[in-house]
Amino acid sequence: MSTPHFLFRSLGPLLVAACMSVLAGCANMQSTGESRAWADAEQLIVVVTADWDAPSGELRRYERVADGAAWREVGDPAPVTVGRAGSAWGIGLHPAQPSGPQKREGDGRAPAGVFALGTAFGYANSAATVLPYRAMSGTDYCIDVPASPLYNRIVDAREVGEKAVAGSTEPMRRDLHANGDQRYRLGFVIEHNPNAQPGAGSCIFAHLWKAPGEPTAGCTAMADETMEQLVGWLDPRRKPVFVLLPVTEYQRLAPDWNLPIPPRRP
Repeated sequence: MSTPHFLFRSLGPLLVAACMSVLAGCANMQSTGESRAWADAEQLIVVVTADWDAPSGELRRYERVADGAAWREVGDPAPVTVGRAGSAWGIGLHPAQPSGPQKREGDGRAPAGVFALGTAFGYANSAATVLPYRAMSGTDYCIDVPASPLYNRIVDAREVGEKAVAGSTEPMRRDLHANGDQRYRLGFVIEHNPNAQPGAGSCIFAHLWKAPGEPTAGCTAMADETMEQLVGWLDPRRKPVFVLLPVTEYQRLAPDWNLPIPPRRP
């Protein structure tokens, strides 16, 4: 597996060249991209991977001051890991994409597309973020059982009952349920499958990685310092969205979806 931090050293020229070839189309970007559901977003988290099966990628942050303004990169790119089996089209803000793998429960793939952000969460009572924050307890679970009426929701067993969380593999206090696991010490919800379509995938988060370069079951994982920068930067008033795409799909969709073109890297 290639080192995630240097992904754009190989992919950057390819991505820039492809986007330059559609420069004429970019002139009309505002009329097409600005009609998208995320047209008023002023913050973007962008994760690009090498291909559909790649378990790692690179994360970049962008912001703009208003609708239609140019995107500006913030900070430095950072390595991330995604699903152990790569990625697949999820259900989010973007139009349905019939070509390519489709996210399913338990497939080990991270959802690809454009997604709203949900609440931040963690083990501490509070966090250095203006995002809505939920302190997790030992009775909080995210329900990944497709037949459950609580599918794809974080619930408290004290409120819904122990039977309602039976069979879920996603306790939100992994430190208490999984031998001190720190992966959910700080993170936020990626709003994949917001209408809880059964079997379409659930409990998708951005969270800390267990070890550098170790992939996930379908989330996006990163170093502690990367996450702390993210949650400190994200502002719900600026309507942030999360984008994850393989590089070829990014090339294809960037003009119409009004996504920034990553700069060439040495």
